[in-house]
Amino acid sequence: MLLSVLFFLLSIIPSALIIVWLMNRKKEDLQYKKSCKSAVVWGTAAILPILAVSGVLSILKNVLKITLFKNMTPLAYQAIHDFIVLAFAEELVKFVMLRLLLKKRFNDYSFADVTAFMVIIGTAFGLVEDIPYAVGASPGMMLIRGITMGHLGYGFIMGWFYGKRLYTDKKRYGVIAFALPFFIHGLYDFSLSPELLEVNDNLSAIAVSLAVTDVILLVLTIRFFIRSRKKEYYNLPLTASGQLPEQADSGNQ
Repeated sequence: MLLSVLFFLLSIIPSALIIVWLMNRKKEDLQYKKSCKSAVVWGTAAILPILAVSGVLSILKNVLKITLFKNMTPLAYQAIHDFIVLAFAEELVKFVMLRLLLKKRFNDYSFADVTAFMVIIGTAFGLVEDIPYAVGASPGMMLIRGITMGHLGYGFIMGWFYGKRLYTDKKRYGVIAFALPFFIHGLYDFSLSPELLEVNDNLSAIAVSLAVTDVILLVLTIRFFIRSRKKEYYNLPLTASGQLPEQADSGNQ
């Protein structure tokens, strides 16, 4: 028991360090740090509305199974559960949390700020989600979850594209901000299901590939915030921005 607790604490260190690092990227901006703290609270509290939305979707799924889709295969049923009941509910609530947070002080937020808030929301939620998964899990599995940090990666995708949507005023980026992390999240959950692995054991490579993708997203997240310090357009108030990052970048060269 003591060993399990120790490994769990070790597994949450990377996530905690990311949150602390992002909160301190603008040490002199007290309002930014206050918003980051709100992001932590909202990300942690997201578990409650997520459970509510998942519960409603689960009931709807069961009703459809006994009415319109009586002949649904176990594989299709599991796909609906993983993509809709789990991934859709979680990404939807986190997306709403970000938008609510931005309404507090929209005019002062920058592209990098929006991304940071969403990463913090996703990472904080991931920490809460790790608690029940840690029960009965092996030390190795806990460490793997601590390193991959899927919700951090999904948060980075969502925050970056939503920041670009606000930066460019192009609605398609807002659609991508939700759709892409939702699809990757749902595919990852589905790739771990016994129903899929029964089709072909080689399909387990999907889960491995997505776990590697989570690590790559972690690296890209860190790289983005390091680079954003030297890119003025990532830190301008969104209302003052008027061009795509790549356009500004080319203009600065």
